Amino acid sequence: MKKLFALLCCINFAICANAQKGTSPKGSLFIIGGGNRSEALMKQMIETAGLVGNDDAYIIVLPMASEQPDTGFLYLRRQLQNLTPATMRMFDFNKHDASDPKWNDSLVNAKLIYILGGDQNRFMKAVANTPVFASIHKAFAKGATIAGTSAGAAVMSKYMVTGKQLRDTAKYKETFDRLQAGNIEFAQGLGLLERTIIDQHFLKRSRYNRLISALADKPGYDCIGIDESTAIIVHGNIATVAGESQVLKFSATKPLGTNTNGLLKAQGITIDVFTAGDKVSLQP
Repeated sequence: MKKLFALLCCINFAICANAQKGTSPKGSLFIIGGGNRSEALMKQMIETAGLVGNDDAYIIVLPMASEQPDTGFLYLRRQLQNLTPATMRMFDFNKHDASDPKWNDSLVNAKLIYILGGDQNRFMKAVANTPVFASIHKAFAKGATIAGTSAGAAVMSKYMVTGKQLRDTAKYKETFDRLQAGNIEFAQGLGLLERTIIDQHFLKRSRYNRLISALADKPGYDCIGIDESTAIIVHGNIATVAGESQVLKFSATKPLGTNTNGLLKAQGITIDVFTAGDKVSLQP
């Protein structure tokens, strides 16, 4: 299974490298931690995407993470139609051929691609190893804003948190009960963030243990927890916080250790807390 995961990652990362031709993407990321989306936050997203005064721009909504894609699209469209005249279309690749050249061409040329919440694993199942994956990267490379909320935030990372625990498999839990080595499961994400791991609903659902577990597994990465009704707007290696709550950044100066029972222990973990307007440096 690990060899298969590594192979799939290599295939998709090669696609992305070809799409970007060795240059830094011109686009931006608008990553929302879930919960209610205020009008002010959505206005910032519209402005970030360059939709203001751009009559030819359009928005593509990707609903594949959601169990109720039509409803999710309806709510988003109602909110955004009061903020922008841009055309909105939903591309549900759970019900449509992911190789469709017309749909993929539309993705590449979209000004804003928005990923609905739900289950990040369901989303990646629909797009991994398909032209859709490469099309999202091409759009990002040429200047599109890629936005997502909740599960749509988690998929931004190269190593995506699935939400499952490897050492406590009885049932899914929104929080981790213990800090144990080798307990967090990762899967392939979109890789729009190379060395940053995103966790969502962070303060609302007290996901500290989960994100520290991610840091233990990937000590060279930045681990970012985004609370509900809050977002980070990423340009290059700088993220700007927007919204009503906070964003936390976990980083480690050296690898975390364990005791004989596999419990994590560490010194030198840094936790930074940011609010709206603050700048967060991300790993290149």
